[in-house]
Amino acid sequence: MAEASAIRGAEAVPADLLAAFTAYEAAIVVNDLDHLDAAFAPGPETMRGDAAGLLVGHEAISAFRGTRGGVPQRVIERIEYRELGPDAALLVSISRYATGGTGLQTQVWEHRDGGWLITAAHVTPRAQALDRSMWRTVGDPLFQGAWEGPLEGLTVAVKDLFAIKGYRIGAGNPTFLDSVKAETYTSPAVSDLLRGGASLRGIARTDEFAYSIAGDNAHYGTPPNAALPGALPGGSSSGPASAVASGQAEIGLATDTAGSVRVPASYQGLWGLRTTHDLVPRQGMLPLAQSFDTIGWLTRDGETLQRVADWCLSYDGSDSTESVYGESGHDLPWRFLVPEEALAAVEDDTRAAFEQMLEVLAAHPSGPEIETVSIGALDDWFVPFRTVQGAEAWRNNGPWLREHPGSVGPAVAERFRAAALVSSADESAARAALAPLAERLHELVGDAQLLLPTVPGPAPMRTSGGEKVDRVRMATLRMTTPAAVAGVPALSVPLLTVPSQLGPAPVGVCAVSRAGTDIALVRLGRRLARVLSEAAAASEGTSA
Repeated sequence: MAEASAIRGAEAVPADLLAAFTAYEAAIVVNDLDHLDAAFAPGPETMRGDAAGLLVGHEAISAFRGTRGGVPQRVIERIEYRELGPDAALLVSISRYATGGTGLQTQVWEHRDGGWLITAAHVTPRAQALDRSMWRTVGDPLFQGAWEGPLEGLTVAVKDLFAIKGYRIGAGNPTFLDSVKAETYTSPAVSDLLRGGASLRGIARTDEFAYSIAGDNAHYGTPPNAALPGALPGGSSSGPASAVASGQAEIGLATDTAGSVRVPASYQGLWGLRTTHDLVPRQGMLPLAQSFDTIGWLTRDGETLQRVADWCLSYDGSDSTESVYGESGHDLPWRFLVPEEALAAVEDDTRAAFEQMLEVLAAHPSGPEIETVSIGALDDWFVPFRTVQGAEAWRNNGPWLREHPGSVGPAVAERFRAAALVSSADESAARAALAPLAERLHELVGDAQLLLPTVPGPAPMRTSGGEKVDRVRMATLRMTTPAAVAGVPALSVPLLTVPSQLGPAPVGVCAVSRAGTDIALVRLGRRLARVLSEAAAASEGTSA
């Protein structure tokens, strides 16, 4: 960094504070983690914030810094000093980056135990053209949709698995992106939205080959969680979910093999619909496991999701999707079945919030009928599902992976390594085990809907270690696979709030219905949300 004497305004800063500040900046340049940790005050009240969110506590700040890596080369060109008290000061500094652009750092320093320590910091980085962890490419718009239609005025973030004419599919992996040719046509799932009047905002990131539900990516980074800053966004539809949650798009076009719509919807407080398997055509979509791959949408509210479903799943809306108004033209039964195995598998705070929601529904004059049912051990679903998914994932991607060794991140590489070991006999046995389970679920949703928490708990912190993230992943997949196995629609609605290390966090409630009732399922979800909202308003009025 620049010599202290060369920094405009440095002459006003007390010498010992300026020395602490310049030592901290020198540590930033070389990414000296020990010095950076020592510069922040110990304890649970120290804070650091940036565009990604607020970290509270020295431990959380240190964990974040350990995963961040270094920062681009910069020099401090100006500093402003304000005394806050005999042992406290505010420093606001402007940094200039070697590759262009400026940033702003705001720090509160306190004099403790003979030295100056940072107790609060906020970093405003240089402006970016786009968040590359969220977007692969973006426009304003990238493609204009029809000038009129039921989706007019809405913008779409398309997961980087769909064909768009003139663009390559990237699948969340730079080596794959470099190895493929530009698409010669646009997939029907994208075209339907454009024909309805929506415009394409851009191509959004995906976890590598959609083989993850955490939302991180070893090559491009982790998109922000707009609902719970500092947490993982959920995946594999991480980019579309973050784009919608942050207000950069109204619709996320996504895929769901084992929860890739529902998990990010739950983590970021969104509405997310996994459609009936094979209802929306998958032409022009890079597959992971065709037996379970399904297209879906993410939105911030139920009304927008209803507009999308009504258009894309109606005869008039889509030239490629079979009309489902025959199944969805009538309301679904106002009756829910709660799987006891799923409720037993969630975290305590999630279970408490969900059970409180059920009590509110039961007490409401217009509340639904609610029963508890058994769907069998969750591992009976998950283990054979994982086997079939792995077999198909390797058939789809194994040849490319063999030709490009070392091209995927370690977590995804390990999943593909296990997938490569699945034998034909293993796959056949797993399919045989799944068939009666799917039939059982079809029977249950014949005249009712399953209702369960979408995921076990809130999104893990971005700084969580690999082992914890994998534990959460396995617990989550046990809850999301039954709908995938049965090929039925599943809707995540943001109805629960639970405590987390980062503050109040959203958790979705998932409703699962019979095949082909997708449009009616969204209506049912909106009705459920409306009843709970009415109950909350009545409770507030009574307490007032």
